[in-house]
Amino acid sequence: MESESSRSLTTADGRPIEPLDPAIRTIQPGGGTCMRIELAWGFIRRAYLKLFRRGYLRRMEACRQGDTNPCPHDCLDPRDVKFYRNQGGYHWDLSDDPFTWRDRIPFARVGFAEMIIFSLLFVGAAIGLWFVHPLLSIVPALLELEIIWFFRDPKRVTPSEPGLVVSPADGKIDVIEYLDHDDVIGGPAVKIAIFLSVFNVHINRFPVDAQVFKISHRKGKFKSATSPECALINEQLELFLESTDDARRVMRLRQITGAIARRIVCWVAPGDSLKRGQQLGMIKLGSRTELVIPQEQGLEILVELGDKVQAGETLFARYA
Repeated sequence: MESESSRSLTTADGRPIEPLDPAIRTIQPGGGTCMRIELAWGFIRRAYLKLFRRGYLRRMEACRQGDTNPCPHDCLDPRDVKFYRNQGGYHWDLSDDPFTWRDRIPFARVGFAEMIIFSLLFVGAAIGLWFVHPLLSIVPALLELEIIWFFRDPKRVTPSEPGLVVSPADGKIDVIEYLDHDDVIGGPAVKIAIFLSVFNVHINRFPVDAQVFKISHRKGKFKSATSPECALINEQLELFLESTDDARRVMRLRQITGAIARRIVCWVAPGDSLKRGQQLGMIKLGSRTELVIPQEQGLEILVELGDKVQAGETLFARYA
């Protein structure tokens, strides 16, 4: 991902890169109880560091980059910018970040708080119910296994052949719609939608090498994501992309909440450039993802209704 200083005001094809939607103040615009608990824990952690780890804080300050603090609190180390990394400002190089080891854990880093909080609840309930009757502990034990399964982050091998579009999400294809005209793309387009159940990996990935030139967020309802109509009324975050190959194709990627999944996470910002298959965020606990791509001569759609797909690996389409 490009740093704040490397972002230009326009894309390579001359499209203006718009400022981040003012409604998006964090990587998780919808907030949530787990996020509030994690932020409260951060207040305690920073107080501890100021009292007992002053040498560590001096080292972190010496290698900190950026001119402004994007956080509503003190920014002492890389953990403090977790929810504000899309706002620009303070950041650390990976070589100076003592917490990069967390990226090697096979679970979504932005889901650690939920995993810990729900594990305490479900494991505690399972232990307590075991003493009432062992069979009663089965339900919380299964819920705990589902939480662990939900936040898994498996390795993916992304194809490198030019002209390919890969799936931005795991799940099942339930919409393939040919549009006569898309206002953003400026011509005919194809919309492909994926339903993500609670059993799918929920990390979203870039479908092509592309630069983000706009991000918008819309509040909405939390109707069941099993129905394609939820895309019209549910909360959603949309990324507007320009491919960085010679074609400079414009695409739209939408993260849409569901009845259970109510927290969209997106840590990229306008001006960022990512490679095909790179992670951009996730939707927590069941949702939809839609991708709209230009329809042009030579385009081959490689998926069908009902196909099960994997983010970053499954081929969606091929441009000639």
